[in-house]
Parts: sequence; C-alpha cells; structure tokens
Amino acid sequence: MTQSEFQGKDQKTTDERIRRRIQLTFVSALLTLLIAGGLCYRAILLSSESQEWIQHTHQVLESLQSNVLASQSIESAYRGFVVTGDETHLVRYQADVDGLRRNHATLTTLVSDNAAQQDRLPALKALEEQKIQFAETVIALRRTKGFDAAATLIRTGDGERGMNSFRDLARGMRQDEQVLLAERTDRANRLLLQTKIAVLLTVLLGVSVASFVSWGIRRESMGRHLAERALLDSEAKFRGILQAVPDALLVINRQSEILVLNPAVEVSFGYTREELLGQDVHGIIPCPYLAEGPSDSVPANTIDLITQQSTALPPGELIELIGIRKDHSEFPIEIMVSTVDSNDGQLTIATVRDITERKHAEAQLVESARELRSSNIELQQFAYVASHDLQEPLRMVASYTQLLSKRYKGKLDASADEFIAFAVDGCNRMKRLIEDLLAFSRAGTQTNQLQLVSAESSLKEALSNLRASIQESAAVVTYDPLPTLLTDRTALPQVLQNLVGNAIKYRGPETPRVHIAALKNGRGEWVFSIKDNGLGIDPSFHQKIFLLFQRLHGRGEYEGTGIGLAICKKLVERAGGRIWVESRPEQGSIFYFTLPDNQPTQPALPQSSPLAIPPTAGFSNGLSAPSSP
Repeated sequence: MTQSEFQGKDQKTTDERIRRRIQLTFVSALLTLLIAGGLCYRAILLSSESQEWIQHTHQVLESLQSNVLASQSIESAYRGFVVTGDETHLVRYQADVDGLRRNHATLTTLVSDNAAQQDRLPALKALEEQKIQFAETVIALRRTKGFDAAATLIRTGDGERGMNSFRDLARGMRQDEQVLLAERTDRANRLLLQTKIAVLLTVLLGVSVASFVSWGIRRESMGRHLAERALLDSEAKFRGILQAVPDALLVINRQSEILVLNPAVEVSFGYTREELLGQDVHGIIPCPYLAEGPSDSVPANTIDLITQQSTALPPGELIELIGIRKDHSEFPIEIMVSTVDSNDGQLTIATVRDITERKHAEAQLVESARELRSSNIELQQFAYVASHDLQEPLRMVASYTQLLSKRYKGKLDASADEFIAFAVDGCNRMKRLIEDLLAFSRAGTQTNQLQLVSAESSLKEALSNLRASIQESAAVVTYDPLPTLLTDRTALPQVLQNLVGNAIKYRGPETPRVHIAALKNGRGEWVFSIKDNGLGIDPSFHQKIFLLFQRLHGRGEYEGTGIGLAICKKLVERAGGRIWVESRPEQGSIFYFTLPDNQPTQPALPQSSPLAIPPTAGFSNGLSAPSSP
C-alpha cells in the first residue's frame, strides 16, 4: 500500500468517523426536541383537561343552585294555590317538581366522580321528596278541607324546617364544590406556568441545537445537508409548539428586546415576525410611566412594571395595559408574565390577550345604564312640569265655571244648571287629579335625607292630618309601641296617612277599626302592618292596586284618583323596602311595608305584635302572618 493510498484510507476513515459523529449529534438533538415537544404538548393537554374539570365543577354548582331555586318555586306555587285556590298554580307546581327531579338526575351524573358528594345524594333526594310530599299534602288539604286546614298545616313549620334542611345540605355541597373549584383553578394556573416554562426551555434548546449545527457545518462541509435538515425539522416542531398557544406569546430579555414570538403576536399587532425580532418591546407595549422617568416607586420599563404589579396581585390575576398596532392604533390588552434564568441572563415570558371586545361590552353596559337613568329623570321631570303647568289654566276654567254657577243658577233652564254643575265637578276632579299627580312626581325627585325618625311621632302626625275623617266615621285607631329608625323623615308620615286614610275610607257597615304594629324580621327589616275591618280586596287585585290610577270602585262611591297607594309604593321602595297586602272580600285587609333597620340594635318592644295574634271576632281578615311578596 502506497503512502497516498494509506493517506486516502486514513482520510476516508476520518471522514467516516466525523460523519457518524455528526449523525449521532443530529439524532440526539432530534430526540431531545421530540421529547421537549411531547412534554409541551402533554402540558397543553393537561391544561385543557384542567379547564374541563373547572367547567365541570361550575356545572355542579349551577345544578345545585337550580335544585334550590326549583324547591323554592315549588313552595311558592303550592302556597299560591293555598291562598288563591287557582288551579293554574298547580301547573307551575308540577313543572317545578319535574324540573327538580330532572336536576337531581343531572346532579347525580355530574358528581359521579366525587365519592363524598355521592354519599350526600340520598339525603338530598330524601329532602326533595319530603318537600314534594309535604306540598302534595297541603294541596290535598286545600282541595278537600279548604284554606284553613291547609294554612294550619303550613303554620306548623314542617315545610319550612324541611326547606332549611334542604338549603343547609345544598349549601354544604356547594361549599365542597367551591373548595374543589379553588383547588382545580390553582392547578390550572400551575399547569399554565409549567407550559410557558416548557415552551421557553424548548426555545432555548432549539437555539442551542441550531448553534451547534451551524458550528458543525462550518467545520465539516460534508455534514451540511444533514445539519440543514435537522435544523428545519427542529424549527418546524418549535413553530408547532408556539402555534399551539392561542394567546400572543413573547420572550423578552432584560434589554427589552423581543427574542421569540408566536404567530398570534403578528395577528394582534399587525407586524411580521421579521419586523419584531430584536426590536424593543416598548414599540408595541409602551410603559404608561415612560415619560416620567425611573424612580424608586414608579418603574419606567414595561417588564419591570408588569413584574412589580404581578407580585402585588393574587395568583392568576392579569394586568391591563395598552397595545399599539403597526398602524399606530391603540387597543386594550391583558398581560401576564413569568421570568426564568438562562445562560443569556433573565428572560421574561409575556402572554398577551386582546380584550377589545370585552371593553366594548363593558362600555355599552355603562352607556345603557346612563341612558336609563337619564330617561327616568326626564320622565319624572315631565310628570312634574306637566302637572304643575296644568294647574294655572285649570284654575281659570274652574273660577269661571263656578262664577257661572253662582250668577246664572236658577235663571236658565234645568239642563243648563245641570251642564254647569257637570263642568264644576269635572274641574274639581281634574284639580284633585293634577294635585295627586304632582305629589306622585315629587315623591320620586325629592332628596332622600336619612334621619332618626320616631314611627310613633310619624303616626301621630298622620292621625292629626286625618282628624276630620276619624271624627266623621267614629273610627277607632290603635297601635302597639313603634320603633325609632333611620329613614326619610317626610316619607313615613305620608305612607302611614295614606294607608290609615284608605282603611277609614273603604269601611264596611261596622265602625272602622284600624290597628298599627311593627315587628323586626330576620332579614334586618322592620315590618309595619296596618290592619282594618273594612271591605277587603279580591286577591286578583292585590298587585294592581299599587299601580297608578288603579281604582276598584267608581268615583260616585268613593272620592280619590287612585294615586295614593302608588305614592306609598314609590316612597317605600325609595327607602329600600317593600309593600304588599293580604286581604279577602268582606274580611278586612292587612297592608304590610318594610323599612331597613339602619341603626344599632334596639331592645325588643315590650308588647307582642298583632301580626302573630290569631284574628278575633269583629276585627279580622282571616290572615295572621305576613308573607313577603
């Protein structure tokens, strides 16, 4: 073998060894990238699965809430049937029962993964069936033995105790689900952070592999083709990982230079990848304090600002900033960052989300609320101005018609006297109507100034204004000790005057008897009651009587315009309360209204309220306990 042949063989051996080394390097790098890509893909799948479990927990919470609402609706339906005897309530009752059972079946399916919740399902089912059985018993009693038997069973409290047990059990299940929801949310946040770190590590690994391959290509031209192929493969896998992240993702160094970005960044900001790589991130996400310069408390660097705010916020909380597109238009963004250390220094991974649509929806909601407030104010002003400005021409018409009545009464024929009397009566009725309308409009525009008000003093003021009506009708008005509370000083006397005045006006053949009392309920409210022995009201009109201009009797029977109860409703609701009535024809009425207890706890009133006393002969409406509307 010649020297040239030996050298040729040695060179061939050396080339073969180098080729195998380069091949081994490429295979190792490819396997590493595949493993890293697989880990990233697995992290994304785990994150997606975690989100599904969060959604599942929300479904369980919604199903539990639906069960509670259905149970409450069942109680409302059968109570409505007991009070009214109207069979239409039973249609809604049956629909609620079917809905409750469907909801329970759905809940059973949803908690199949939760052994603790499954253990509670039989007790929940038993309480639901107990609720339904109690309702069926009440309905049967109402049908067979009438209102009193059904009402007596309801007043035993069995239904309410069953409902309380049902709520307690449902509340316990909801609390467990909320704890589980918090755990799953925390796990989802951790998985998201791990995904970002995996992406960053894959990026760094891809950069390292590319650098090594470039070095091998420069040293050995024989491995150039193989190195280029491996580099293309690694870049394709890396791009696939970045594209799998739905939000815009940036990797930024301490100099605020963009090192890595995904396609979502190009879509959000309108730049190409080449235009952004290596550029300052402040070009697309400016720091709001950049013009003020750095200080100890205010950073002048976007990354420092985001990092500083992130440490002060709860885990998973996003920061709102402004993004700038290539066309210089601004749009709102949410951003969350995490930092990792690398050989090139600390790097920041920023996840950016465009929240333009959400901001538009929030703005539309605010604008709708503003327009609604403006519309309400304009309607109140219109009612006030219209009723106020109508008084002057009406006063002139009334004066002249009264003048005609005085001057020409008996001088013309009987028809003329009748026509003039009609005109005078019409003017008087129109005057009362305008005055009541003016009072109604003022009830919604006056400033609600809260003061400590004695309800007894307010009642005495109302009775003083009603002195003439009380003396004329020989009415007997009694009252229990009444509380002192923080409310509108002018509203309470007006409400009491209207309600007591109505009780005297719409009296029956007996001497009018009116009793006023107040009790504090378990919801931090004072419940006032005005009980009378008057004509009573058909249940079908219980809601209508609080509407404007609603009258149950003709003008020839009783004076009035039908605005008094509407004013009461407006004043009570402005004070944060509610108003309703319980009544039957020829059995008297009890009007209830509530006012918030806004002052420190008061000692209990010395006498029991007649709201809980069974009705007595000659002073009864057949109802003994208030039921909130």
